[in-house]
Amino acid sequence: MLKTLWIAGMLAGINLYAQTPSFEVASVKPAAPMQAGRMMVGIEGGPETPKPGQMTFTNVSLADLLQRAYGVKSYQISGPDWLQSARFDISAKVPAGSTKAQSNLMIQSLLADRFKLVLHHSSKESNIYALLVAKGGPKLKETPKDTPVADPNVPTTPPDMRSVRMGKDGMPEIPAGGPKGRMMIMMVPGGRMRMNVSGTTIAKFTDALAMQLDRPVVDMTGLTAEYDIVLDFAPDMAAMQAKMAAMGAGPPPGMMPEANDPNGAATIFSALTEQLGLRLEARKGPVDLLVVDSAEKTPTEN
Repeated sequence: MLKTLWIAGMLAGINLYAQTPSFEVASVKPAAPMQAGRMMVGIEGGPETPKPGQMTFTNVSLADLLQRAYGVKSYQISGPDWLQSARFDISAKVPAGSTKAQSNLMIQSLLADRFKLVLHHSSKESNIYALLVAKGGPKLKETPKDTPVADPNVPTTPPDMRSVRMGKDGMPEIPAGGPKGRMMIMMVPGGRMRMNVSGTTIAKFTDALAMQLDRPVVDMTGLTAEYDIVLDFAPDMAAMQAKMAAMGAGPPPGMMPEANDPNGAATIFSALTEQLGLRLEARKGPVDLLVVDSAEKTPTEN
């Protein structure tokens, strides 16, 4: 009998220890409405950063939190529209010694506790893009072998646009290259966009493309080196407006494409072929989904 009680006590202790990690304390409140043309969204601090004991979420949606907590992309989330439109400011204290993986579990716990989130995983056949080498071969610049790697603990600081020269095409003259892992996406008046990525594999580059296309992009190029990539293109403004409207914001002033813009950029499809020697091909493929069964739009009180 005594042995049985001892084993039961040990099992209870294991179950208690195995509980999902949670923040020591967290404040959740609705974010202030976004100003037209201005979109400030971010996650700062946490394990493996200069501020490991504190995480600050500014103007984030539940969709943003789900992407971070479960390691998925926006197109993998299925649920009500307000998952993207409702915005929150969150300040959370992280237990000492926590890892980044544990902090993601803490976000999962917060979503379940404060928003009563219930979800399940699923898979379905959906539209995807295959990234392939175009006719004529790739036009890519390999990253020099001695290029340093960007410090993940140091946030990327955008250049002071007041000191950056503008090229004849109206785009900032920011040289390609830099530490591996650096990515800059700039948009200028007229609705043109430049993607400047350094030291990236094509497999990682597809993630940046998927963000613009809002559907999975699968690397089928067979290219394995690291590259410095600069891509100029015109984003799908209708899709961008729809996204910003869902977040309660309008397009930045002057950013809509001009009807007679002599420097009008190519679409991302033609730009990939003309500038990088790659092409996108529409296909069907399985996509893993995170399906939100239920969630409360108003979180429980702090």
